Amino acid sequence: MHSRVQPDKPTGPAAAQVTWPVRSGAVPPLADVFSARSETVPNLNAALGPGATVVLAPGPAHGGGARAKGHPGPTGKTQLAVAAAEGLLRSGGIELLVWITATTRASVLVGYVEASVAALSVPSAGDSESVAMRFVRWLRETSRRWLMVFDDLTDAAHLDGLWPEGPAGTVLVTTADAAAVPGSRHTVIPVGVFSRREALNYLMGRLTGDPDQRLGGIDLIEKLGYDPLALAQAAAVISSSTQSCRDYQDQFMQRRLQLAGQGGSQPPPTVVTWTLCVDRAGQLAAGHTAQFLLLLAALLDRHEIPGSFFVAQATCDYLAQDGGAQQADPQRAWNDVVSLQWAGLLSIDPGSSRAVRISAPVQEAVRAVIPEQVLDRAVRVAAAALLEIWPEPEPVAWLAGDLRSCAASLQRIAGDALWSGGCHPLLLRAGQSLDNARLTGAAVAYWCGLAATSERILGAGHPDTLQLMQRLATAYLAAGRPEQAVPTFQRALASSARALGPQHPAIAGLRIDLGRALLAAGEPRDAVTVLGEVATGWEHSHGPDDPGTLRAWDDYAAACMAAKQFSETVKSYRRTLAERERIQGARHPDTIAARQNLADACLADGQVKQALNQHKRAVADRERVAGRDHPDALAARSRLAFAYFQAGRTTSALQMFEQARADSERVLGADHPDTLSRFVTLADIYDSVGLLTDAKRLLEDTAERCERVLPPGDPLSQAVRESLARIAGR
Repeated sequence: MHSRVQPDKPTGPAAAQVTWPVRSGAVPPLADVFSARSETVPNLNAALGPGATVVLAPGPAHGGGARAKGHPGPTGKTQLAVAAAEGLLRSGGIELLVWITATTRASVLVGYVEASVAALSVPSAGDSESVAMRFVRWLRETSRRWLMVFDDLTDAAHLDGLWPEGPAGTVLVTTADAAAVPGSRHTVIPVGVFSRREALNYLMGRLTGDPDQRLGGIDLIEKLGYDPLALAQAAAVISSSTQSCRDYQDQFMQRRLQLAGQGGSQPPPTVVTWTLCVDRAGQLAAGHTAQFLLLLAALLDRHEIPGSFFVAQATCDYLAQDGGAQQADPQRAWNDVVSLQWAGLLSIDPGSSRAVRISAPVQEAVRAVIPEQVLDRAVRVAAAALLEIWPEPEPVAWLAGDLRSCAASLQRIAGDALWSGGCHPLLLRAGQSLDNARLTGAAVAYWCGLAATSERILGAGHPDTLQLMQRLATAYLAAGRPEQAVPTFQRALASSARALGPQHPAIAGLRIDLGRALLAAGEPRDAVTVLGEVATGWEHSHGPDDPGTLRAWDDYAAACMAAKQFSETVKSYRRTLAERERIQGARHPDTIAARQNLADACLADGQVKQALNQHKRAVADRERVAGRDHPDALAARSRLAFAYFQAGRTTSALQMFEQARADSERVLGADHPDTLSRFVTLADIYDSVGLLTDAKRLLEDTAERCERVLPPGDPLSQAVRESLARIAGR
């Protein structure tokens, strides 16, 4: 019997690559002058014990601070979370730090996948939901101390089924609304404005270059209501100029009177301070280009905008045209971004990515004063710049996530502006990115919304609408929802035939997709009909040597196999194997796959000798081409062993499968889904030859592993439970 694998020690050759402690996610940098909030948030570190959930949420004024009604500004929750998390990691209080920006379900899933790879050092098998659920189970059972930070959680639904628990772990949440945190067993720590002492210490800490600038500091913090964001913006303007606090206060009072005269009520401090920041940015940049860049930043995700966005060709062309520059200059554009940082309107991560962050109140204030025609143009520029910096193949997960978040923010703000003349390519790229990241649930929701919008704006017969319907159907199929994929493909096929004509090349591709969906939905006879017609038509129009023809006949043969039309399956696979050998060569991967398919069909049709011979040759070819330890070679040997078992040659099957099991554990690891599947098959062979004790032990060990690494409801876990129940019932 296998020894129990400790949950925090993943098996497989990659496990040794993990070097503890581990950190995952883009943790924002700590501000140069950070306030630990010892008076207003004194108990944060003490609350972060094992098993605890701590929520940092907006709180009331402290220390007599005159907080404006409806105060909109941030109060430093994220900075407190950064300091606490980094402190625990640095002191050895935790071994794993996971930082996730939790504004969407997709961003949470990406964070879990990244953390799973970082902490377990194993490839992410399955879709993102499956990987995330496996990681949640690992967190529940591991003995390693961990901290999960969910920054800016906006909706409890984002963590549905993914809430991390475990005796060794701590959860820290920052949110604008404590009701967004699932459950009720958590400690809410209110984070309001600074105390009087904290505000003064913060302001004095920012103004160290010239002591004379501190004159009037006490009066200024009173006027600003001890508001952290207002103080940060005021300090940025003062420190980047020759003003004193008293000078700034005079400007502040004058501007507040002006704004009150326009709106009829006294605005909150942050509304006043941001306008003074904009003035200062214009002075530092000596032109209007900084304001244009601020406008673009106000359209994107505030948590992390890739620095490359601001120096993209599309951005620079926009600045050159509207900013009066002679030519597009990336360095000038970046200098203006730095000016915005000096003016307190945004921050720049000092790391290599130069990620830019901007507060929500600043974004809202900027968008509130943008004329509609200027907004529409800025939206198109931002879309072009995002598309320009979105490379193919996609970059590492964290950057792809930032690009998706920025695109989602732009889409939300743009309304219909990205649909002029058709669906903007950025919208397609964002959806494809969700597909690539295997965010299947998010992808279905995204394509569904996009298809509905396209039909509303462009019409049901527009080519973009037809394409989006097909993307939605494909997303349904990837998400394991073939019952919804089939009618969606049928609708797309009917609409495309009306709009393009029944002979259009796109129609054949849609019919193939429909046939595959029918097969996945358990309707193989209908799939046989559809795919047979497609294969015949494709061969007639493209010839027998066309790769599309071969793929079409393979799809048809797979449908015949599922429909138990074995003679027709053998006939079709023989044909495609012969064509592939002639065109691609005997050892091409596609040819070997065709040989294996033919072998399975022969076995199903009772042609045992032919089946075993074809499988043996496939094993030899796989090993010659890829090497004995390649996963494809492992799979080929397992298929041969299973063929022996199905043919009734249990002794040979047992010997081969025991070797395949050992090879799979050695190469892939005992917890890899392919290895677990081989455990189950070997247990069935043990059962068939009367080795009930060995079968039970192997199944019990496999069940434990499946429970730990596979998502709830996984078919393999169900198969293990059914096998155990069958043995127990004897």
